[in-house]
Amino acid sequence: MAPYHVLMVHFPIALWMTATLAILLRAFSSGPLARSVDHALVPLLSISLIFGVIAFSIGLMVWPWETISASALARNHVLTASWTVAYWALVLFVRWRRGEAVWDGMTRWIMADLALLGSALLGITGTLGGHLVGIYTEVSTALRLLGWEVYTTYYVPDMALAGIGIIAVLLLVLAWWSRARIR
Repeated sequence: MAPYHVLMVHFPIALWMTATLAILLRAFSSGPLARSVDHALVPLLSISLIFGVIAFSIGLMVWPWETISASALARNHVLTASWTVAYWALVLFVRWRRGEAVWDGMTRWIMADLALLGSALLGITGTLGGHLVGIYTEVSTALRLLGWEVYTTYYVPDMALAGIGIIAVLLLVLAWWSRARIR
């Protein structure tokens, strides 16, 4: 199953990175090209999510659960993969539910931030998966500098938790501020 997982993960990675570029284009532009790309965003995110769920499911079949749970690196990979799929599902839901209103005012910048954060999460997930198959990148060095040793740590570092908390508070403040401006 490992070759199938390696093959399948390239589809959601490529599609979610394309979605990130589409979101950034639309956040920074209201021109005809950006609007046309935005019309393809919900189908693009939907297809990405389908491939992401398939790749995640195949990934769970690569090794027995006992093997995965015995390795901090494998547990971290499964954890970040589940976060990545759930995160992009949330981005799809927000864009689908809010429609084109998501590009009005401050929410366009929130969407841009969400896309960048999702891409970072996707990159970390891919890095951990690469390490599992013996392909090493400099992302793990950056994670190590942030306090996350990918081979031994099975938790979210304090700095990451603080960052998540700060970002969550900022997003709530921006949402309330943006909502008050709309009324």
